[in-house]
Amino acid sequence: MASRDAPLRWVCVRRFSLILMLLWAGLAEARPQRIVSMNPCTDAILVQVADAGQIAAISHWSHDARATSIPLSVATRFAAQFGSAEEVIALRPDLVILSPHTPLATRTALARLGVPTLAVGVPASIGESLQQVRDIADAAGYPARGAKLAGSIGAAVAQTPARPPRTALIRMGSGTVPGEGTLADDLLRRAGFANASRDFGLQSWDMLAVERLVTQAPDVLLTDRPGAQHPVVARAGIRVAEFPGWLLNCGGPTIVPALARLAAVRASLP
Repeated sequence: MASRDAPLRWVCVRRFSLILMLLWAGLAEARPQRIVSMNPCTDAILVQVADAGQIAAISHWSHDARATSIPLSVATRFAAQFGSAEEVIALRPDLVILSPHTPLATRTALARLGVPTLAVGVPASIGESLQQVRDIADAAGYPARGAKLAGSIGAAVAQTPARPPRTALIRMGSGTVPGEGTLADDLLRRAGFANASRDFGLQSWDMLAVERLVTQAPDVLLTDRPGAQHPVVARAGIRVAEFPGWLLNCGGPTIVPALARLAAVRASLP
């Protein structure tokens, strides 16, 4: 009996294997094969959750050392585009990841041609950023990769030591300050800081003149240009620490080094 059943079992195994192969082939075909990312922040997520062969182009900002949130050695493996409708359509995308800054003409052209799009906003918290990671991975056809990346970022956040809050202000060399309701505000709080922007009545993203800064000096000033501060900052005795601009620009994978930098600055305070 056992010898007669063996061929039948082998046929069943082969049929099951064939079904799995067909299912896998269908899933692979359903994934977008020519993804265009319009923003350096979505670029940083996409290169970690999609196959390299799926990425038709990323934002030109990721090819700029001053704006990229991924290593140039990684970014330059992919074509870059500047966001015009003609340029994006010429790439024959089957998915375009839009940002709030995507030109209206490009959005309109993509909608008219029926090109699938994923609209991604600017995350205002760590939680929103982790959801963005999962959304992009889902759109690329790899939800497990998104869950894994979001999980590793969440683990880094959870491991950040809790410390009594000290006041801090992130002020870029341009004068730009992230206020309440921003991802940077959430990161500051997680690292053991109170965002001093509220002391100046600033909006979520605002400008602060150096003359106002010294009137209510925070415990530490975080900036991308620590060596180019106005002399009045030194005279006021404000502690200054470097916070590179690329750590402020995006969430996603950038959360990990940004939070590590903030936690290191907090640990250095008496």
